[in-house]
Amino acid sequence: MKIEEVKNYRLFQGMDENEIETAIKSLFYREENYKKDSFILYAGDTTDRIGMVLDGSVTIESNDLWGNRTILSHIGKGQFFAETYALLPNKPLLVDVTANEDCKILFLQIGSLKKLQENPCPWKSKLTLNLLAISLNKNLHLSGRSFHTSPKTIRGKVMSYLNTVAIEKGNNAFTIPFDRQQLADYLNVERTALSKELGKMQKDKLIKVKKNQFIINIK
Repeated sequence: MKIEEVKNYRLFQGMDENEIETAIKSLFYREENYKKDSFILYAGDTTDRIGMVLDGSVTIESNDLWGNRTILSHIGKGQFFAETYALLPNKPLLVDVTANEDCKILFLQIGSLKKLQENPCPWKSKLTLNLLAISLNKNLHLSGRSFHTSPKTIRGKVMSYLNTVAIEKGNNAFTIPFDRQQLADYLNVERTALSKELGKMQKDKLIKVKKNQFIINIK
């Protein structure tokens, strides 16, 4: 793989190209391609590898035995998944990781860091600190989702989510990473009810919406 593809990714922040190349080789890198809707990791699996999205995107989902789906997060290009499980290789995943579109994933055997720390060098310390930052950001994102699902009304859930996206993007006009069904699964509501509420919100001139493009009307 080309170092230029990943040198600006959060995992390798503060590392030069030689350190990145050493890290990737030491962590037994592997690239895999997945088609849209295919499973990358299953609930119940164990893994010692972190996944890094090189192209496309994936979703982290909870799919129960009764066929109900809850989307927990969207992982886009340059982002990571399974980092916590990779450092706890005997802990089974409680979620599925699914290709949201055709994608390419770089896997790194992060679990081997424990053995590699016996021979410390600068890139290992940098990688470990970057992993910590990634994990903390992920925890913030997941805790943020609880704010979106806690309101009692669908309108409250939608407004909470859209408000957060607007703050993150610094703009009241933005595109979200979910289609209508995925947004419903993310907010834990029925798709039909969500579409109906979005229509009402647009009629009330709170928002403008076209597919996954939103504009929040600011008073």
